[in-house]
Amino acid sequence: MAGARGCPQAGSGERALAELLLEFSRAQYRAKDGGGGGGAGSSAKVERIEKRCLELFGRDYCYSLIQNVNGEICGHYPRQIVFLEYESTDRERNMFESTVQVSKLQDLISRSKMARCRGRFVCPVILYKGKHVCRSATLAGWGELYGRTGYNYIFSGGSDDPWADTEDLSEEDSAFRNADSQLFDKVRGHDIKLLRYLSVKYICDLMVENKKVKFGLNVTSSEKVDKAQRYADFTLLSIPYPGCEFFKEYKDRDYRAEGLVFNWKQDYVDAPLSIPVSLTRSLNIDWSEYQSWDLVQQTQNYLKLLISLINGDDDSGLLVHCISGWDRTPLFVALLRLSLWADGLIHASLEPAEILYLTVAYDWFLFGHMLVDRLSKGEEIFFFCFNFLKHITSEEFSAVTLQRRKSLLPGFTVEEICMLKQRDRGSTTSLSSDFSLVLESSPGASGSFTSEVVELMPAGAQTQAAWRKSRTSSPQTVLWSRTPQSEDRLPYQEAKSSSSSSSNHSDTFLRVGSSPLEVPKPRLVPVAGRESRLEEVRSAFLATYSSTIGLKAVPSSPAGALGGLLEQFARGVGLRGSSSTL
Repeated sequence: MAGARGCPQAGSGERALAELLLEFSRAQYRAKDGGGGGGAGSSAKVERIEKRCLELFGRDYCYSLIQNVNGEICGHYPRQIVFLEYESTDRERNMFESTVQVSKLQDLISRSKMARCRGRFVCPVILYKGKHVCRSATLAGWGELYGRTGYNYIFSGGSDDPWADTEDLSEEDSAFRNADSQLFDKVRGHDIKLLRYLSVKYICDLMVENKKVKFGLNVTSSEKVDKAQRYADFTLLSIPYPGCEFFKEYKDRDYRAEGLVFNWKQDYVDAPLSIPVSLTRSLNIDWSEYQSWDLVQQTQNYLKLLISLINGDDDSGLLVHCISGWDRTPLFVALLRLSLWADGLIHASLEPAEILYLTVAYDWFLFGHMLVDRLSKGEEIFFFCFNFLKHITSEEFSAVTLQRRKSLLPGFTVEEICMLKQRDRGSTTSLSSDFSLVLESSPGASGSFTSEVVELMPAGAQTQAAWRKSRTSSPQTVLWSRTPQSEDRLPYQEAKSSSSSSSNHSDTFLRVGSSPLEVPKPRLVPVAGRESRLEEVRSAFLATYSSTIGLKAVPSSPAGALGGLLEQFARGVGLRGSSSTL
């Protein structure tokens, strides 16, 4: 269905956000319980939240809905999951046409959810340049596939493949092993089909473990340790990031992330950072130092990586996941959404208060973040997300700036190029000829150009929806980019599913495809505008959070101590002056 444009004032502003945060702090969202956890009144509030999200998505996109009314697909996903098809204007929304086969996708989702922990399947949540940013949980382990009672799981020792370390197998045991392998082939095969259907190429795994272990048993797996290498055709990035427990330390340090370094020597931490070299050359980040980064540096560098992936010239989408997909995953999904919005590249018509509402409601609340539990333990990863916006206001995080710099001399800023142009004015050798000479010089001149890079950049790729009309990038732009966005292109040649020209809107789950309509140009925002927009979002969040959830997060204490804790919170969120900059 096309996004319906509602009254801009409906449900907007500080009051709507306060209601949302209060509802969020009462109970975890459960689709199967009607969304609310506190009776009829709560359900009515949740329904308002859901409708508000649809209205906000509809401002800039034509979308379809994946129906999950009673949590049939996933109990902690929205009851109406938004599938963004393309950016649109008011006129285009009235001409909205579905382009995909609905029944096929609905069936694929139902089958693929078995492959992921808690049934949290690969779900598209952001549309940028016609490409999907998706979220999910990690892969389910052997035990979950056989049922959480785990009878077979316990007796197997809890591994993905219970016979993996057995050298001598009886004929009967071999038959069981083959049956298990066939089960994984089937279930993960459906997951892979969904990934390909969404044109996902990059899989970013935030787990600090190869497999999640509880009570000595492997309760989840991940793509990077799939023994059969079923995900070998995807580009796997292991980017370990601390779990929600670590954010208790963040709160205990007066909400200061500077200097807070995760302990990578803990026994359960066994996932190394692993990123293909072709995706790191242009980012100017020393990834070998990742274990010495504090929480600010680590979050910044990972966000730069995600922006570079989705900002590439190929048509490949991106999947981000942690274990359950409701702590670290929404953190980076929300930061990516807000960063691209601040550049005017997505949700272009939304004001700061509106994008804040949408991000809190959709990325965090409706996808099942356990805020009540996290607050009770002081694990304030949700708060960290929005307070962290102050650390990504500069141009180095701007997708617009990075895109503009693709054609510049390697290693030079816009200002430096302007100075060079001024210096060369009147000389017999122009800046443009110098630039051409650099591009044509030997590979060693730049220190980043190798034959491997050329191989990773095919001459052309499939047109990606209407966005890619009249947008082609030169080989020079791609090959010589050394600014903080990766433009290395990886070939993606998986066959795309066929589409249908019509569908039933009451049962819509639509595959993104070439739109018959012209896509509106995004509103580009200067760096100064980006900073002010993000600061406005952060300020609005802090003000409402401090008057609602902020008080709930303070543990019981004597009156005098309570005042000190509230003052500590106020300093931490920037509502009070402090001798140190947060």
